[in-house]
Amino acid sequence: MSEIYSIIEKKKLDVVSNPIEKSHGLPNECYTSEKYTQLERKKLFEDKWVVIGVASSLPNKGDAKPFDLLGIPIIILRDKKNKIRVFHNVCSHRGYKILQKSCKIKNLIRCPYHSWSYDTSGKLIATPHLGGMNKHECKKFDKSKSNLKEIRSSVWLDMIFINISENEISFEKYIKPLSDRWEKFWPEKDRKLMVYSNDFGYFNLNAKCNWKFAIENYCESYHLPWVHPGLNSYSKISDHYHIQGLPNRFAGQGTKVYNPRFKGKEKFPCFPNWPKDKENIAEYVALFPNVMLGIHKDHFYAYWLEPVDHKFTKEHMEIYYVGEKAANSKKYKSLRKQNHKLWKSVQAEDVDIIEGMQEGRNSPSYNGGNFSPIMDNPTHHFHKWVATNICLLYTSPSPRDGLLSRMPSSA
Repeated sequence: MSEIYSIIEKKKLDVVSNPIEKSHGLPNECYTSEKYTQLERKKLFEDKWVVIGVASSLPNKGDAKPFDLLGIPIIILRDKKNKIRVFHNVCSHRGYKILQKSCKIKNLIRCPYHSWSYDTSGKLIATPHLGGMNKHECKKFDKSKSNLKEIRSSVWLDMIFINISENEISFEKYIKPLSDRWEKFWPEKDRKLMVYSNDFGYFNLNAKCNWKFAIENYCESYHLPWVHPGLNSYSKISDHYHIQGLPNRFAGQGTKVYNPRFKGKEKFPCFPNWPKDKENIAEYVALFPNVMLGIHKDHFYAYWLEPVDHKFTKEHMEIYYVGEKAANSKKYKSLRKQNHKLWKSVQAEDVDIIEGMQEGRNSPSYNGGNFSPIMDNPTHHFHKWVATNICLLYTSPSPRDGLLSRMPSSA
């Protein structure tokens, strides 16, 4: 804990969890300090369920790609049984980063250094000359102890979640509060109908700022009239409501008047069980730490963040529709193109704002921000989540596992 407070004064973090009218936001160091980001990597990106991509980006057996999570090298692949699996991208022999670029694995993942090779389940298969020239086995070496190290993972709504430290509750329990919230108008049987769009289903944006700015901006609708005048023309700030998920794992906002203005008479097919009395409801939820979700009667998107360092973030948008025809047929291509353009323009408007906030955090006069007690509750919800988990203390030994947390790991 002293390591945290050598970077940030204790009182600056303590005040974040005060009632909103007496709270300040996260201090500048949480956005500008490289040392702080290393602590954040451990507490928020290794200890929590984090999104690292989507299963649709690996459609075929043997598809594999590398990914770096704040410097941690990772392999994502689809194995021979069609299952998405995630491994640490490091050879168990001499620690070489095995996979350097996306590829199709025919049989084995081979390390270029000494040609040790692994199958798509991570099992070490080949160890050339391990016991001397042309001796590929050795009685003193147990290959089963040198497999690739698998990372705990789960796929939900096509998103690939990982928990590197393997200390979080099960993913099913973790996601249940949000899944249950959406069950009333987006039941599980409808979610299975969504299909990834191969032509206008993806875009990415680069943001020269800390990843947290994207989340805290997404949580609130307060900025709509000034940052998104086009969106605000049909979905006004007064049409929105707050979402603050408990336990504190997500927050955001919803609108009662989702009704985009697209050219042409054609309309996307809708989820069949979406209630008629809620057909103009749409919800925009940030699932902490790094994914922003949008659900509508006719499409879904996952906007996930790839933090590169404390002041640079890659943003990835993945868009899905109801059924194969809506997602990929020529009939709906114009609509998909318009929807893609809409969301890209909206998110680009936000990038300009969050980059400006990064610049503002260089001011020594800034106290972390003074919240509106009425308009900023979801953003304050996120700030409390960060502060709580960064300050998580292990205070005394536990008979079961040697550690007793002051708060549960799922906080």
